[in-house]
Amino acid sequence: MPSPLSILRETFGFQSFRGVQEQVIGRVMVGDHTLAVMPTGAGKSLCYQVPALAREGTALVVSPLIALMHDQIRAADAFGIRAAALTSVDNNRAETVDRFKRGELDLLYVAPERATGESFRNLLSRSKLALIAIDEAHCVSEWGHDFRPDYRQLRPLLEAFPDVPRLALTATADRRTREDILVQLGIPDDGLIVAGFDRPNIRYNVRPRDGVAAQLKSLLAAQPGPGIVYVPSRDKAERLAEQLGAGGRPALPYHAGLDPAVRARNQATFVSSEEMVIVATIAFGMGIDKPDVRFVAHAGIPKSIEAYYQETGRAGRDGEPAEAWMFWGAEDFARARRRIATEIEEGRQHGERERLNALAALVESAGCRRAILLRHFGEHPPERCGNCDNCLQPPKSVDATTTAQKLLSAAFRTEMRFGIGHLTDVLAGRETDKVLGSGHHRLSVFGIADADELALVKPVARALLARDALRADDYGGLSFGPAARPILKGEAQLEIVLPPAKARGRRRRDSAEFPHDPLFDALRARRREIADAAGVPPYVIFHDSTLREMAEAQPKTLQALARVAGVGAAKLERYGEAFLEVIEAQLEKQE
Repeated sequence: MPSPLSILRETFGFQSFRGVQEQVIGRVMVGDHTLAVMPTGAGKSLCYQVPALAREGTALVVSPLIALMHDQIRAADAFGIRAAALTSVDNNRAETVDRFKRGELDLLYVAPERATGESFRNLLSRSKLALIAIDEAHCVSEWGHDFRPDYRQLRPLLEAFPDVPRLALTATADRRTREDILVQLGIPDDGLIVAGFDRPNIRYNVRPRDGVAAQLKSLLAAQPGPGIVYVPSRDKAERLAEQLGAGGRPALPYHAGLDPAVRARNQATFVSSEEMVIVATIAFGMGIDKPDVRFVAHAGIPKSIEAYYQETGRAGRDGEPAEAWMFWGAEDFARARRRIATEIEEGRQHGERERLNALAALVESAGCRRAILLRHFGEHPPERCGNCDNCLQPPKSVDATTTAQKLLSAAFRTEMRFGIGHLTDVLAGRETDKVLGSGHHRLSVFGIADADELALVKPVARALLARDALRADDYGGLSFGPAARPILKGEAQLEIVLPPAKARGRRRRDSAEFPHDPLFDALRARRREIADAAGVPPYVIFHDSTLREMAEAQPKTLQALARVAGVGAAKLERYGEAFLEVIEAQLEKQE
């Protein structure tokens, strides 16, 4: 059998492994069970694709979403890898089963629901397995942010084939989740490989929400590439997609309430686009393998830091510069705390609250966003990364403890029945009809805040709600959370970050990162022609990074083109001449 390195070079067009890929593949090749925690974009799929080609038999890949399987099959086919799926939407299941029995598949993708069935285990015994890969392995853990009970049932399948190496893969698992995955999947402790969580090409930005449609339009004006906007509700997805689309940028919604055909069409349009924005609920993204997403924006808070890391990780998977934006409001945290109290089983509530508190610390911090993210996953990063909003433009922070005490006191004196706007009027000493009618002009807190403190009331309230010092109900009333008492008694300080002044305009980042190159543009145009003719997204042909290297190297022969990263043997044969023609024509124009 060919060596893993020769497969990497011949099939995938890469000269060497990256990061821990070689270490992970080495364990699989000798039959060891492994859990690999690798950041999105680090090449996790190569860790089972290469051994699938190097070992005898078919690699079984357990994956949670049908769309993700089909995306990966399409990409595998472009490299000349024999791949298929057994899902409810595949009409060629009988053919796939026959190919598997005859040993004619390198990769077989299935969902966990199918993988846990006894009849499927019987099918697997009819042919040789090279390995069993469990993608998105955090789904197996109750401590994980995306627990799926069907993953919990995989152990009998694995034990039915004890001599087949099992490889669990995930990008998002903290220490407790990693320990649980090892136990649930029967992987020894020494089988854990953690590559690190840093995505240095992603720039993190967090802002208080202040007219989110306008904030997003500003982002779109500066970032022309494809992007994902996450929203908290189906209605918001519809309305925001319409608002952004009215500005001239292609934008479509995606949520579970859409007609399945419309939802599938919107996703396919986005996957094949090089400029479109999709406005989606969190149901979107896990099922795509689109490497050229240039930004991910949250129009509200995600469920947890783990979810934030995973969702922002869908940007810049090709290694090119990308941006992550979060626009948050205090009501996001209030709503999330109510959801935990009412929708999450009691045994998991404490862990969910811990995750939410960690997210609050991220959005409120004046420190490096990347450092907070990496410390959450147990790493020890430098204090500054140089590629997040707080590192690039260090914000001002102030001690707002006194203002917080006055606001909490005003909430208490008004019997916790009024919202922040009314409390601000009381603190300011404004004799509004509501203040006078409630008799609040006679309270000791009436008019006790000066102008400087009043300017801080809104960000202070936002911070108190985020930290669970204040809680808001559905009717505008307030109550104290567990963090209120230490602040009122002076045992805890409240330091808040002052939001930066609104920028008049933002430069287009891509034009600064990469100067305009006519050859690169011409290569992209040819890629689009080939992709349209083949009915596949452009990135399936070649990634932007591969085209950029072509434009720089300007190869004139197939042998020279083969040395460009990402050009394997199958792609060289299929597309090589077409791209050499573009390079030759462009060079003639320059002479």
